[in-house]
Amino acid sequence: MQKSIFTLFTLFLFLSCNTKKEKPAQTGLITENAMVVTAHPIASHVGKAILAKGGNAVDAAVAVKFSLAVVFPFAGNIGGGGFMVYRASDGSTNTLDFREMAPAKAHRNMYLDSADNVIKDLSTRGHLAAGVPGSVDGMVEAHRKYGSLPWAELVQPSIDLATIGFAVTKREADGFNRINKSLKELNTIEPTHLLKEWNVGDTIYHLELASTLVRIRDNGRAGFYEGETATLLVEEMKRGGGFITQEDLNNYHSIWRTPVISSYKDAKIITMPPPSSGGIALTQLLQSVEAYDLKKLGHNSAEYVHLLTEAERRVYADRAEYLGDMDFYDVPIKQLTTPSYNKERMQSFNPERATSSDSIGSGKILLESDQTTHFSIIDAEGNAVAITTTLNGAFGSRVIVGKAGFLLNNEMDDFSVKPGVPNMFGLVGGEANAIAPGKRMLSSMTPTIVEQNGKLLLVTGSPGGATIITSVFQSIINVLAFNMTMQESVNALRTHSQWLPDVIMYERGALSEENIKKLKEMGHKLLDRGNIGRVDAVKVLENGKLEGAADPRGDDLASGF
Repeated sequence: MQKSIFTLFTLFLFLSCNTKKEKPAQTGLITENAMVVTAHPIASHVGKAILAKGGNAVDAAVAVKFSLAVVFPFAGNIGGGGFMVYRASDGSTNTLDFREMAPAKAHRNMYLDSADNVIKDLSTRGHLAAGVPGSVDGMVEAHRKYGSLPWAELVQPSIDLATIGFAVTKREADGFNRINKSLKELNTIEPTHLLKEWNVGDTIYHLELASTLVRIRDNGRAGFYEGETATLLVEEMKRGGGFITQEDLNNYHSIWRTPVISSYKDAKIITMPPPSSGGIALTQLLQSVEAYDLKKLGHNSAEYVHLLTEAERRVYADRAEYLGDMDFYDVPIKQLTTPSYNKERMQSFNPERATSSDSIGSGKILLESDQTTHFSIIDAEGNAVAITTTLNGAFGSRVIVGKAGFLLNNEMDDFSVKPGVPNMFGLVGGEANAIAPGKRMLSSMTPTIVEQNGKLLLVTGSPGGATIITSVFQSIINVLAFNMTMQESVNALRTHSQWLPDVIMYERGALSEENIKKLKEMGHKLLDRGNIGRVDAVKVLENGKLEGAADPRGDDLASGF
């Protein structure tokens, strides 16, 4: 095995990563040159080390992505997929779609019984829930186009982590303990290295995953989609009754797509097109509220939350009707992202009364899934990367490929399993997002980069299923409309609404008793819930320094130099 330059560095991390984090300051980490913000301290430091040795933002992103597959299997992955938004220091932009796709054997009624009823858990647990993974191909393609350091150097840190082991945090220990039963029930070969009662500080080793990562290090794309790893994956499918075949693996390729670009006041928004719904929905939300003086309304006031909720219910209704994989469905991107369209949608907005979601349909178009992870990176040259990646639900389908050590996604649930029936995140969909062979399921992932006056301003994104879009939306308007620091924006308590169910969800403490009363009087239903989103973001300050803001809702960490 290749000797790693990270060995001493990672050993230090293993001993120190569980030290108690201090309460985040109102200003995040400030650095001169480069910044990495991820969901796990070890992954953040791996990215920083790549940047410090001269790697660029994409190099760091590749190293972070593979490291998260080891240290953050809750959502980090090689058996899932995601999206990347890229902005070069010269201002040019690009987006990469490495979303999973449906296997060739998939069909629109595959999760329905003979009476056309949805079979419980079939699209979320076990082998049939998995789409063809896109993560490895995506990282290979990103590196091919923009990387500078050798591929092997970027994969090696994840191999070291998997081989040498690392100490689990309390959140990680609790997560493994929660899925212990389902790991035993759903796997054809028991993952014995995970089947124990975990405690904070315990050392975990992923030796089979390390072997898979070695094959990826040495053979690139072929190390996953061909050869031993592919054989192990296909054999796992056969044992568990899944659909993925060698042909599906051969046919998978990530796709470079044209970014969705719009504006909010004097800022330029650069984000993902379909099959991410996030970019279009974010654009619609920003256009829907642009005419209003948000600062005057007051952050998280009843009037402010009412406005956001009314915009959100209209946008999520459009999402259900019009958004899907544009390689299979004619998504009306231009019209959905036209300011006049979203202004028209808001004409029925009543500042004093809630609109019933039952009365809200999609707009009239003239035709011409806290279980994901996001990281933001800016390198010393000013190149920026926003990547959101996922297995969909926490730990995906709970299926670990026998002798290969990696978790498979449960992304098939992000299709419209049956029109009008909500998925695991409560999102409904229709024909645009119906299951079809080779099709990519709709996503809420919203990696986003913001410019102001032609200069890089923000890199942001979040996990959270249906709440991703609204979390990113609020992270942007907190800075642009309320002049918050990046850390204040990330720390700020959030609300969320998504058309159906007809309810405002809010983080505990986000709304005062007075504002809760006002919203109820307006006709809103409210639900106090746990954390909404987990934004990791970077802001370029006026003096050119970088502010890295890690979300205190998790083990997230900003690291830079």
